[in-house]
Amino acid sequence: MIIAIDSLPLSSRYAKTGTYVYATNLLKGCLEIAESTTPGIEFHAFAAPGDNWATNGFASRSLRVHESRILDRKRLWRWGGMAFSTSLLKPDLVFLPSGHGSIPGPFGSTVTTLLDAIPVRLPSELVGGRLRLRFLTWASAKLAKKIITISNWSKQDLVEIYGLDPANVEVTYLGYDKRLYNEAPADPEASAALLARFGIRRPFILHHGMVQLRKNVHRLIQAWDRMQDGCKGFDAQLVVAGPMGYGHEEILRIRRASSNCDQVILTGELPDADLATLIKNASLCVIPSLYEGFCLPMVEAMACGVPTVASNSSCLPEISGGVLEYFDPCSIEEMAEVIRQGLEDSGIRDRLTRGGLSRAAHFSWERCARETLNIFALTLAHD
Repeated sequence: MIIAIDSLPLSSRYAKTGTYVYATNLLKGCLEIAESTTPGIEFHAFAAPGDNWATNGFASRSLRVHESRILDRKRLWRWGGMAFSTSLLKPDLVFLPSGHGSIPGPFGSTVTTLLDAIPVRLPSELVGGRLRLRFLTWASAKLAKKIITISNWSKQDLVEIYGLDPANVEVTYLGYDKRLYNEAPADPEASAALLARFGIRRPFILHHGMVQLRKNVHRLIQAWDRMQDGCKGFDAQLVVAGPMGYGHEEILRIRRASSNCDQVILTGELPDADLATLIKNASLCVIPSLYEGFCLPMVEAMACGVPTVASNSSCLPEISGGVLEYFDPCSIEEMAEVIRQGLEDSGIRDRLTRGGLSRAAHFSWERCARETLNIFALTLAHD
């Protein structure tokens, strides 16, 4: 069996994005399973000259990487280059890890992952390149034989928006790096050095992930500000860790307007090991997003045993299994109150820690890869 993969989401230019994390971990998991239990599967992918993504932990007898100069020209690859290059391989199945990657070609068996319905469900001021993303999502939804998504909430949205047959939309939950995100205590020396580097002191509230408007970081800053000004004795810093994303200028404006702006710490993008250390030192993790397809940062925080609270929007209650404390993401007052309880009530904190650890144990990249390979097999069986 030859499975061709759209390599665009694997490119190093997308490192740290959710699509890149999904595509790389899924492919690595599939390769491990193929080598150990299903040796008849061959995965074929493409790499631009000089792009070393294929040497970053992908060494496998089950992977064939073909050089393609077209990948250097992203638009050409997206709008036909991938379809043409892949057709030369005569694959049994084509897998597109992102519905925002490349337009599917006229293949009999194409499986596409649509992580969410964000381009449709959120307004343009919250999503960059919305019209392009809407078209790519629509094309992928209509041309794929089978669609994979990452939560039942996203499946419901995709079925409703595009009129899809629910039987053709499969849900595979994501995994996380259990070597980094676990309940083992953080190294004291590494913790002290990291916190000192950014001027962070305990206790602190943490949000990690892309700093962008749809993550609702602006309202999180306002909720934290309300607590600073209205709660006597409140003395927790707010730490926001992650690269700048769409609409971050507005988030920075709101931070500057805060009377306590020097206590809102922006770390920027961190290496994975530093991020795990930061999470383990947090007193509370907050996930205020307006819409998520899965929300890996929430699962990472839960897996570290850090009390976590989240908005009640989209898939967040589903993925967290209903074990967290939730708030209306559009209500600054409600967000502030749930954060206060998560910091001050030891009973709630213990419950959040236990529930989060138990729920996070359900997710793994190995499970995600195994379920994805089963979807490939079923798709081919019905040809």
